[in-house]
Amino acid sequence: MKKIALHWQILIGMALGVLIGLLMTQFEQGKEIVQDWIKPFGTIFINSLKLIAVPLILASLIKGVSDLKDISKLSKMGTRTIGLYLATTVIAVSIGLLLVNIIQPGNSISEETRQELVDNYSGDAAKYSEEAFKQKETGPLQALVDIVPENIFGAASENKNMLQIIFFAIFFGIGLILIPEKKAKPVKKFFDGFNEVILKMIDLIMLAAPYGVFALLAALVVESPSIDLFKALIWYAFTVILGLILMIGFYNLLVWVVAKKNPSTFFKGISPAQLLAFSTSSSAATLPVTMERVTEHLGVDEEVSSFVLPIGATINMDGTSLYQAVAAVFIAQAFGMDLSLGVQLGIIVTATLASIGSAAVPGAGMVMLVIVLGQAGIPEAGLALIFAIDRPLDMCRTTVNVTGDATVSMLVAKWLGKLHEPKIKNWDDEYHKKK
Repeated sequence: MKKIALHWQILIGMALGVLIGLLMTQFEQGKEIVQDWIKPFGTIFINSLKLIAVPLILASLIKGVSDLKDISKLSKMGTRTIGLYLATTVIAVSIGLLLVNIIQPGNSISEETRQELVDNYSGDAAKYSEEAFKQKETGPLQALVDIVPENIFGAASENKNMLQIIFFAIFFGIGLILIPEKKAKPVKKFFDGFNEVILKMIDLIMLAAPYGVFALLAALVVESPSIDLFKALIWYAFTVILGLILMIGFYNLLVWVVAKKNPSTFFKGISPAQLLAFSTSSSAATLPVTMERVTEHLGVDEEVSSFVLPIGATINMDGTSLYQAVAAVFIAQAFGMDLSLGVQLGIIVTATLASIGSAAVPGAGMVMLVIVLGQAGIPEAGLALIFAIDRPLDMCRTTVNVTGDATVSMLVAKWLGKLHEPKIKNWDDEYHKKK
C-alpha cells in the first residue's frame, strides 16, 4: 500500500483534531479530557520545535557563510548576492506587516473569544507585559547592545536570545573564511555533518506533525470553540497568500526592469522548480532542479548559479519571512496586543536575520517563528492558533523562496556580465524529450 504523503497526513490530522474537539465539547468533562490527555502531545511537539532552534541556527548559518570560501568572493559576488537577498527579505517582511496591519485578521475575533485566549495563556500574556515594561526602561541603543552576547553558552540557553546566536554564527563563519583552508577544513566538515544531523532531526520531528496538529487543533477547539476564530484563520491565510502573490509580482518586475528579460520566459523556465518546491516544501530538495533550470533555461552562467543558489537555499527565505511577520502580528491581534512601531520594526530585523538561519526543509519556518515571537514578546503558545494551516501555507511560501533565489541569480549574473541566451529555449519540447 502506498504511503500517504506527509502534507496529506497533516491535513487529516487537522480535520480529525477539529472533529474530536467539536465532539468533546458536547460532553461535560470533554474539555478537561482534551486538556489532560490530548493537548500535552501538542505541547511536546511545539517544545521539540523550540528545542531544535539554537542548533539549527548555528549549523545552517555557519555552513552558509563559510561556503563563501574566500573573502574576495565575499567582497564581490558575495556582497551583491547577500545584499540582494537581505533587501528582498526586508521588502517581503515589510509587505507582510503592511498587509496584516491593513487587513487585521486577528481583530475579527470577538472580545469574548479573545478573553478566553488570554485566560488560557495568561502566563504568557503576563510575561509579555513584563518584557514590554523592561523595554520601556532601557536606552535607545540597548537593542544594539543586546545583539552582542557576553557569553555564547548563556545566550544559547534561551530561545529569546536568538539574535545573539545569529551574530555569533555569522562572526564564526567569517572567521572560518579568513583562516587558511587547511585549518578550516576539519571545522567546516564538522559543521557540514552537524547540519546534516540537524536536518535529519527536523525530518523526524516532522513525522510527528500530524499528531501534533491533531492535539493542537483539538485543544484549540475545546478551549475556544467560537466560530469567529476559524473565520480569523481564513483571513490570516488570505493575508499570507496575498503577500506571497505580491512578492511574485515584485520578482516579475525585477526580472523585467533590471535583468531585461521577459517575465513570461522567466516563469516558464523556472516553473518546474516552483512545482517541485510546492510539492516538497523544501528549497534544499528543489536546489538541483533550480540550478538546472536557471543555468540551462534562463541563461545564468554556471559560475554564478553554483554560487548564488546554494547560498540562497540557506539564507534567502522571502516567503518564510513574510509569513513570520503576518503570523506574529496576527497572534498579537488575537491576544488583543497592540504592537508599537518599534516592536514591528524589531520584527523586520528579527525575521530578516532569522531567515538567514532557516533550514531549507519543511517545518523550519515554524521553528524560526518561535524566534520572532520570543523577540517581540508575543506568547509562543499562540503557535497553536496557526499551526493548523501551516502546511498548505508552507508549500506556497517555499515556492516564493525558490522563485526569489532564481531572481537574484539572474540579477547578479546581469551585473557581472554573465547572463547569456539560454542553452534550451523551447523548454517544453526539451522536457518532453527527457520524459
